[in-house]
Amino acid sequence: MSPFIRQALAEEPLAVAGDGRQTRSLCFVDDVVEGVLLVAAGRSVRPVNVGGGEETSVVALARRVLDLTGSYSPLCFVDRPSGEAERRVPDTTWLREQFGWTPRVPWEEGLERTIAHFTRGGGAFPRV
Repeated sequence: MSPFIRQALAEEPLAVAGDGRQTRSLCFVDDVVEGVLLVAAGRSVRPVNVGGGEETSVVALARRVLDLTGSYSPLCFVDRPSGEAERRVPDTTWLREQFGWTPRVPWEEGLERTIAHFTRGGGAFPRV
């Protein structure tokens, strides 16, 4: 979501891939870190999904970013990259069953916190 946030704060068009109906599931970084630490402490050697469970369309996310930033930026629909997933929603069943983990921060609250970070001059989060 950081590209949408950067674009909205700069009053630039928000580039939405395809028609924007593809869905994504957001999870605030604090929740991701908690999930990863639980798995690491449990010494699991299997692949584990960590993430949010609520799906939202990309175009709805872009519009919510505009609402939360107060931006008047237009949406700009661009070609969707080939091979891009229609849905990105992790199955966190194992993590929930083994550790009782579920995200605590609703995606909209996480989005608000992230926008606040950017507006305080935090810029983009470092890429690892």
